[in-house]
Amino acid sequence: MEKEYGKYELSDIQQDHHNNQLSARHEHLIREVLPDSIGQELELEAGDVLLEVNGEKIEDIFDYQFLIADASVVLLIRKPDGEEWELEIEKDEEEDIGLVFENSLMDEYHSCRNKCMFCFIDQMPKGMRETLYFKDDDSRLSFLQGNYVTLTNMSDSDIERIIRYHLAPINISVHTTNPELRCRMLSNRFAGEALKKIERLYEAGIPMNGQIVLCKGVNDGEELRRSIEDLLRYAPCMQSVSVVPVGLTKYREGLYPLEPFCQEDAREILAIIHHYQTIAFERYQMHFIHASDEWYMLAEEELPEAERYDGYVQYENGVGMVRMFRDDFLEALEQCEPGTQKQKVTMVTAKLIYPTICWAAELLMTKYPNIEIQVIGIVNHFFGEQITVAGLLTATDILEQLQGIDLGDRVVLPAAVLKADEAVFLDDISLEDFQKALQVPAYIVKSNGMGFIQAITGDRPEESAGCGIQPDSVRCRYKEREDE
Repeated sequence: MEKEYGKYELSDIQQDHHNNQLSARHEHLIREVLPDSIGQELELEAGDVLLEVNGEKIEDIFDYQFLIADASVVLLIRKPDGEEWELEIEKDEEEDIGLVFENSLMDEYHSCRNKCMFCFIDQMPKGMRETLYFKDDDSRLSFLQGNYVTLTNMSDSDIERIIRYHLAPINISVHTTNPELRCRMLSNRFAGEALKKIERLYEAGIPMNGQIVLCKGVNDGEELRRSIEDLLRYAPCMQSVSVVPVGLTKYREGLYPLEPFCQEDAREILAIIHHYQTIAFERYQMHFIHASDEWYMLAEEELPEAERYDGYVQYENGVGMVRMFRDDFLEALEQCEPGTQKQKVTMVTAKLIYPTICWAAELLMTKYPNIEIQVIGIVNHFFGEQITVAGLLTATDILEQLQGIDLGDRVVLPAAVLKADEAVFLDDISLEDFQKALQVPAYIVKSNGMGFIQAITGDRPEESAGCGIQPDSVRCRYKEREDE
């Protein structure tokens, strides 16, 4: 039976010196003891330090979770005054003790040892917040947060521990199954050898997902065919593989000379993917290999139906986001009752999703005759116009491109433009300061149909009624402005 672990917030990559010293000794500072938990009953408090569980030192969160899952657990705790407590616990199996640690991983984060030709962090401008430049390649974050890892940072003991603990699934940045090409793409002479770890995980029955960042003239064409065929041998243990285009910013001086894909390229890539989807479905009743939404937008081809996304297993890689939004929006729209409010709303979005947001706005205004919507597509001047996703838009670009426009009663923005745990844009401008600059309220909308409708209409999520929209007043404009 596989253990499932919750997601832990990577709130601050740079841990303070004291916590790093504790981690190095495998001692773990307790930040909080949850109310009504076993830990509270045992009079454990914030500031206590966990030394051992069942007589074993704890390397990280996986050791801890594995050991406390037993019905009988012995904790060794050091109190702030230096006194040590040995606590014997009898509990239900899998029952949590209720301890929250200062470092959620219970260890330092492992940084990347590669120098990938397509690395996005190498393409970022200087002067941004420090945490944005940290390159993680930590297999533990694959299980905790869904990160993709190259396997080059993993030792044999790391693989053995995954197998021992039955950790799954592991998400792997494959990019190519050609060992020599992988060494070149990752600029790591061990990158090809690391592919053998996939074989070990497969033999142990550990579920996996893969990712291929496609670079024009490098790992596309016949190399892509080779990679898909090789990875298909690991199905169904290898549950899915996504193919995403390399993201190219304008900050590539001194880096490998990669080129953007064109429409013809996208159509050829989709043809390859669709071919192997047919083969995979005949063999395993799953589609296995998936193209990210960018390929369909670039090729100007219709998105696959929902069933072809195999439960949206690669959603976080931008695979099926548009299809899911479209279907969810149509379902939500059917549930809406007409409202009477009259207002003007500006919807801000990125180039990739812009046509879909215009489509949704038109449908809203066809059904409801009271709200005027204008959709503004923002060009990414900060990173360069090749970057088309909402998650990389900055407040600076949005504010600059909204100047001189009648924004109406409010501006609606996708949640992806803000940090996951804080109302701050990528360029460190707060949502509060952003609204002051706009001088109109800014609503944040998540990528689901009802949330989108409620943000447009101004309804609170708990209110089920009223979507009132004006059909023939929509102005869907993609604002093309040259860099000055």
